[in-house]
Amino acid sequence: MIETAKKIIDFILHIDTHLLEIANNYGTATYIILFLVVFCETGLVVTPFLPGDSLFFAAGAICATSGLNIFLTIAVCLAGAIIGNTVNYEIGRRLGPSIFKKDSKFIKKEHLEKTQEFYHKHGTKAIVLSRFLPIFRTFVPFVAGVAGMNPMKHFVYNVLGAVLWVLIFVLAGYFFGKIKFVQENFSLVIIGILVVTILPGIIAFLKNKFSSRKKEKTIV
Repeated sequence: MIETAKKIIDFILHIDTHLLEIANNYGTATYIILFLVVFCETGLVVTPFLPGDSLFFAAGAICATSGLNIFLTIAVCLAGAIIGNTVNYEIGRRLGPSIFKKDSKFIKKEHLEKTQEFYHKHGTKAIVLSRFLPIFRTFVPFVAGVAGMNPMKHFVYNVLGAVLWVLIFVLAGYFFGKIKFVQENFSLVIIGILVVTILPGIIAFLKNKFSSRKKEKTIV
């Protein structure tokens, strides 16, 4: 388990090297790998730890300097994001209620409950907003399925969120990846992207902690 976690962390922090190696060694098979990673992150509630934003940025940067096609890369990432989200939603619709009732070895109930709060607060907009928040983007479609969100409405917001998410990060990587400073400090740039995307979740967590302590003091 520890070794697996180390490999995941290494992959995230050095995604530029790993993805470049994959592109150089496997060529067109890189598109399949990209699809699978994006699909698993957005489609399976047990894999919220997979890279999303940083993966898109790295893929875009490689398109600018290597043999990957920018249009095909965008299409593949969009397909993974849309199909994954749809599958996650359907799993939530069919199996969600039973999962909420009990603790699971693979799914943290705390993540589900926080995502449920996020979904109830933002409604259908949560499908789009969650795309830019790690962990939430994995659980929101699942919670939307549990809540019985209209399938067509979910699909529309699913596509809208996927288009914004993929285009922003892949194109950012494609255009900024050409800059010499970015190329020479790519790992730092990736860490910066991770920090920026995780920051809203940290702020929300600290706010919840602060408000709960405030309530406790008020009760006392």
